[in-house]
Amino acid sequence: MEDDIPEGIGPHEGRELALMLAGTKPLAKFNDDLPPEMEPPELSFDPHVDAGRFIKGEIVLPFRRLPGGTLRYYFYALPGEAWRMARMIEIMRALFIDRVPTTPELETEMGRLLGYDEADIKVFVDRFFADRRRPDR
Repeated sequence: MEDDIPEGIGPHEGRELALMLAGTKPLAKFNDDLPPEMEPPELSFDPHVDAGRFIKGEIVLPFRRLPGGTLRYYFYALPGEAWRMARMIEIMRALFIDRVPTTPELETEMGRLLGYDEADIKVFVDRFFADRRRPDR
């Protein structure tokens, strides 16, 4: 499935810090469900919070598939972009607590909040909802 991603389209994973320091990514979103080999992003992001370059926020949400039944999400925003974090937290509450089903419009909004360009968002949304419609899912 990854072969059909158009050239130039790609995730921000692993590049969030560099993109935020360059001022081209207004918001980054992480959670504590990390692969064992991955360094927690807080180690590299929190010093920038302490220096005033980023703003940090977090929310703990119900997540039945993990021991303890919750999952912490944390966010970093550029100064002046805290509204993005507030809106993302509002959306996450709706999805995880109010159990609002996601939609292409909601996924598009989240992509925009995170600073993805429209082509990247379209590819993600098309693939995400195509996968959900597959009969083997």
